[in-house]
Amino acid sequence: MSVVIVMADANLRITEIFYSLQGEAKTIGLPTVFVRLTGCPLRCNYCDSEYAFHGGERLSLSHVLAEVAKFNPRYICVTGGEPLAQPSCLPLLSLLCDEGYAVSLETSGAMDVTAVDQRVSIVMDLKTPSCGEVGKNLYSNIACLGDKDQIKFVLATRDDYEWAKFKLDEYQLSTRVGEVLFSPVHGVLAERDLADWIIDDNLPVRFQIQLHKLLWGDKPGV
Repeated sequence: MSVVIVMADANLRITEIFYSLQGEAKTIGLPTVFVRLTGCPLRCNYCDSEYAFHGGERLSLSHVLAEVAKFNPRYICVTGGEPLAQPSCLPLLSLLCDEGYAVSLETSGAMDVTAVDQRVSIVMDLKTPSCGEVGKNLYSNIACLGDKDQIKFVLATRDDYEWAKFKLDEYQLSTRVGEVLFSPVHGVLAERDLADWIIDDNLPVRFQIQLHKLLWGDKPGV
């Protein structure tokens, strides 16, 4: 039996597969299929996908590929939860790349990314102090990232912002990855405040807000 068949017969617990506009990161606004995996070892206090912590449906990788193909997509985003908490996420990413899709992975920054297929664009969080999980950041991941990858800071307070500025300088992130993203916690930090801070400090980062929440509200599957 070939390696490809063995990989496709592996399985994952999936919360949802849906087609929408990408609401964040460098492909914001582009039609994208989202594959949301179930489960996460973190409990960030601003999490907007708690519904993906439990439940879901166990699907083979070949089934996932078939569901994705129904949308005839160009872009695929594998997200969670924390996708890398399920080992079969890694072969799924490779299979999606093999199909010719542009694939991104949204990950918390708490899981090792060294085995992620090099064709995948990694969008990795660095957890800020106010989220309650800053101690879970795996800073060794930063050395694995490059121009195709992105680092995201989700900010709830001015202290979060100052901490993120320190990490931006400490790890020279603007020269390490393709994009550094600063995003306000929806409904907590005023978007205008964060925008003004970035402008005042002339930071080499991209300000972003969650487009999907502006369009459809804070609902799953959109």
